[in-house]
Amino acid sequence: MKTKIAKLIAAQVPDLTESDIEGLMEIPPKPELGDFAFPCFRLAKTMRKAPQVIASEVAAAIGDVDFLSEIKVEGAYLNFFVKKDTFVEGLVKEMLADDYGSSKEGEGKTICIDYSSPNVAKNFHVGHLRTTIIGNSLYKIHEKLGYHVERINHIGDWGTQFGKLIVAYKNWGSEEAVKKEGVAELMRLYVKFHDEAEKDPSLNDEARSWFARMEQGDEEALSIWQWFKDISLEEFMKTYKLLGIEFDHFTGESFYRNMTDDVIKRISDAGLLTESDGAKIVDLSAYDMAPCLIVKNDGSSIYATRDLAAIFYRKENYNFTKCLYVTGQEQKLHFAQVFKVIELLGNEWAPEALVHIPYGLVSLSGEKLSTRSGNIIYAEDILLEAISKIKEIIEEKNPDLPNKDEVARQVGVGAVLFNDLYNQRIKDVSFKWDKLLNFAGETGPYVQYTHARCASILRGLEGFTPSEDIDYSVLTTPAAVDLLKEISRFPKVVSDAAERYEPFVVARFAVDVAQAFNKFYDADRINVEDESVRNARATLVHITRKTINDAMALLGIECPDQM
Repeated sequence: MKTKIAKLIAAQVPDLTESDIEGLMEIPPKPELGDFAFPCFRLAKTMRKAPQVIASEVAAAIGDVDFLSEIKVEGAYLNFFVKKDTFVEGLVKEMLADDYGSSKEGEGKTICIDYSSPNVAKNFHVGHLRTTIIGNSLYKIHEKLGYHVERINHIGDWGTQFGKLIVAYKNWGSEEAVKKEGVAELMRLYVKFHDEAEKDPSLNDEARSWFARMEQGDEEALSIWQWFKDISLEEFMKTYKLLGIEFDHFTGESFYRNMTDDVIKRISDAGLLTESDGAKIVDLSAYDMAPCLIVKNDGSSIYATRDLAAIFYRKENYNFTKCLYVTGQEQKLHFAQVFKVIELLGNEWAPEALVHIPYGLVSLSGEKLSTRSGNIIYAEDILLEAISKIKEIIEEKNPDLPNKDEVARQVGVGAVLFNDLYNQRIKDVSFKWDKLLNFAGETGPYVQYTHARCASILRGLEGFTPSEDIDYSVLTTPAAVDLLKEISRFPKVVSDAAERYEPFVVARFAVDVAQAFNKFYDADRINVEDESVRNARATLVHITRKTINDAMALLGIECPDQM
């Protein structure tokens, strides 16, 4: 319908293409304003008329159309009323397709997404949960649009912090304690180092010396480092398994350490490298930025150098259209510097292709999380706590539910993910259990429960099979049309979420569909004696269940069929 209406308008408006018109069309907020609306403001400049006049003239020129019941002019808007049977039939046929909501806009294009990136020898805390959840959702959204996506976990496994850890291990640790306690012991040693370094600053020089030995290939230093890394990866995988998240590459900072010399040479050959207090930098003052540090005064590389190496490696090996970096907003300057250096090296693709996707802080009970102070909340603990609380609710409300443990995992993990993704990513996130696990609010459990309700209805309709061969007039009731209109937004929602790098667009859509379905469920009885009525309404239930499932999947959330 949208495409058909766009053709009608395009025939009268030569300055805009059908695609432009379709992009500008809106679904009015109230049914009495029509099924589709087209704003004429943009035409005022080229047609040299008031938008209201243009709307009236275009409406008159279109005249009577067989699939439209009326065209109304409301101010600068053209409001189109589609004949309900025709409107419903077009939507239902489109929505029954297995790939509804997907597109081919990304066909032949590759996107790299750099996300999660926990630090070796530090437990996977709730702060890392945000980048992991957002990055995973952006992967699924772009894949839905036909892009080939490389999922990259840029583990923090290189840098001076490992020199600090080795010093702490040598002074206050033991092999037995590390083997027994794993990452918890490494965390204790890391915190201990900073406590002791405040009393004895020479420990920092010792740490820098150990890291320099790592960079020079010292066997003892690298052996301890590899041991710490293996212990950490094992812990990380537990959290990824709980979340149901996988990666294509675990290429951390250390992967690029042998590529940094080439990066330094490129920068030097381009005449961009200057010396400052014994260190080597790229001066970015012309761009109102602090200098980008390339080589520290002790001759060792820094994470910016390794990030530059990673960009060159990814461009050469994956030929990405875009490379997305999902990290906290506190790294905004760092990525602005790194991206600018890439651009200054003559890479004209950099401004469009390299994208930093920042997000806000995460807290529990209002406290910011900090590794050094020891005030941390582990991601695994949050997830297990959510699962446990959902299990308690199941035992109270539905103790005979089959597969209780798996449902509790799906709903508990889903609640945490949805709580994060329901708001714009730049906003801070706070974990509040009463809000998080509410089955009646705008939450993950509410949407999942609606999905389970749809599945339950369909299980109760013996012999029902979704089909295009239904009586479409049955679905012209206000509640049914409102639900269809909500679901019809799905393709644009996916596209908008990708364009804005905002999963919350999908999360809000899932809630809107769930709310519209529950109104439909209350207004229009489904399991009635009249077979044509039952089959038509059941088809809409099937479409709703599928759309909710698909939307939640884009957020990394599973929807159980029973709750």
